[in-house]
Amino acid sequence: MKRWGVFLDRDGTLVPDVGYAREPKQLVLYQGTGAALRKLQKAGAVLIVVSNQSAVARGLLDMKGLARMDARLMSLCQRAGVQLSAIYNCTHHPDFDGPCDCRKPEPGMLRKGLKAFKLSPSECFMVGDHATDLEAGRRAGLRTVHVLTGHGRRHRKDIRSSGLADGLANGIAGAARWILEARSAGVAKR
Repeated sequence: MKRWGVFLDRDGTLVPDVGYAREPKQLVLYQGTGAALRKLQKAGAVLIVVSNQSAVARGLLDMKGLARMDARLMSLCQRAGVQLSAIYNCTHHPDFDGPCDCRKPEPGMLRKGLKAFKLSPSECFMVGDHATDLEAGRRAGLRTVHVLTGHGRRHRKDIRSSGLADGLANGIAGAARWILEARSAGVAKR
């Protein structure tokens, strides 16, 4: 069986989006996140978080602070019985740093994860609450699942009309179900 993966946005997908989180205690998993990620991991998924973290470019958070945030997310997942394979952050913002290839909707972080874990895009999924998450997934050749947590409900109409989402779920638990059903039905292959 080929290796496969799920790329996950952080804020609004795994944890509530509090707007430029700067303290580790601000990160709390949505209810059901641990169970959903365990199901994906048990099915063989490599779990990779890809997150735009412009708080660094804005001077609201330094790299040590971001490392503490990543450690908190890893710890929350480990306590829930889940091992994240990687967390990739884009710390840039075009207003402060100019363009980059990692800030979603650019697919740089996803391509980095695909390469690092030797994953085929056709065997992977991107889950997020923003159109930029889904567009990054599409640009990298992944199937996409739009969650209605975070900003997802607000962007639902635009995402639906754009055709960026292959699947729709109320939250990460529903996204995990959609992904596992898609894989069992062979839908993951384009």
